[in-house]
Amino acid sequence: MPARFELHGIAFSGPTYKVGLLLTLAGEPFDYVHVNMMQGEHKQPPHLSKQRYGQVPLLIDRNNGRHLCQSAAIMEYLADMTGKFGGANLDERLQAREWMYWDFDRLASNVYRARTIRLGIRPAGPEVLEFSMAGGNAALKVLDEHLAGRTWIVGEGATIADIDIYGVTAFADEGGFDLAAYPNIQAWAERFEALPGFKGRKDLLPTESRAAA
Repeated sequence: MPARFELHGIAFSGPTYKVGLLLTLAGEPFDYVHVNMMQGEHKQPPHLSKQRYGQVPLLIDRNNGRHLCQSAAIMEYLADMTGKFGGANLDERLQAREWMYWDFDRLASNVYRARTIRLGIRPAGPEVLEFSMAGGNAALKVLDEHLAGRTWIVGEGATIADIDIYGVTAFADEGGFDLAAYPNIQAWAERFEALPGFKGRKDLLPTESRAAA
């Protein structure tokens, strides 16, 4: 019997990693379809017919035929479908959602931009990199202060907020950010990496398509 979920993405992609990580932590096997973005597969009709924005990730739920776009929306959906990592109550769910939107606006945008600049994928002048570093470090400071005296970002257990934000901090070093300056983030990341089923990004996402194990 095929796996319920089929994830389309690329190993380089932080948002793809977030979705794959949630599936793995939730104990949901998934088929993985590599999208060769270097050759423009994400802008071709076969992919666009499933992912309207021509991006990754794309998640297909074979149980109902849904094709889902945008990592935050996919993660909320998976929390609903699996009953895991959605928060213990409505207040926690709302807070988790707030942190995910904050992440997209303040943390992910700066970390991912700095990463692509440093890796030579996105040409940009030094002023753009400086702007991204300043914004990213400001966001990391907010997160570090929030985590002081806390085990998880929201409530007493890991939620989609932790998975979402970890999926950014895992790439921070490639963007030139020094997480050693943020001890609360470092301690939180260690707790996160100790969760059952955790896999690092290089172990979780292959560089070619793969059927569920």
